[in-house]
Amino acid sequence: MAAAAAQCLYLSCGFQSLSLSSSSRPSATAFKPLSSSANVSHNAFSTGLVSVNPILGRQAGRSLTIVCEAAGQKADSAAKRARQAEKRRLYNKSRKSEIRTRMKKVLEELEVLRKKADAQPEEVLGVEKLIAEAYSVIDKAVQVGTLHRNTGARRKSRLARRKKAVEIHHGWYAPEPTAASTV
Repeated sequence: MAAAAAQCLYLSCGFQSLSLSSSSRPSATAFKPLSSSANVSHNAFSTGLVSVNPILGRQAGRSLTIVCEAAGQKADSAAKRARQAEKRRLYNKSRKSEIRTRMKKVLEELEVLRKKADAQPEEVLGVEKLIAEAYSVIDKAVQVGTLHRNTGARRKSRLARRKKAVEIHHGWYAPEPTAASTV
């Protein structure tokens, strides 16, 4: 009988309350057809779900009572939280978009510089300015909680590695050999 008592149905309905009863005891695997009582309340509500919970009667399973309760509108606090979440989502979306745009500009400039055959070391200064702006935007996003700090660090590292790869490609930077690589 525990399986029957644990079942719960959700119906989209216009009733505030509904009472159904059965004169015979349902089996453990399925409910037998229930007949509707003559006393049905038709208090309609605007939106919501009706939860139907079977509950055993007082006389050890002789009758089955189904109690329906309608879920009404969201509470004021839940509606406020939903508004706040939507506002934060839009705010974070614009911040993330700005980060992607700035990273894309840096990577495009680095690619142009990499492909340029007669590039000069002074041309990196313009890219370094773009990188500094991207770092600033990433750090601000981490500070206000839009990005996780590890995500921010990974994105900044990605930009720095690409810059260093371009400098190595043109011979402007030579990595110092480490003690492990010389042995």
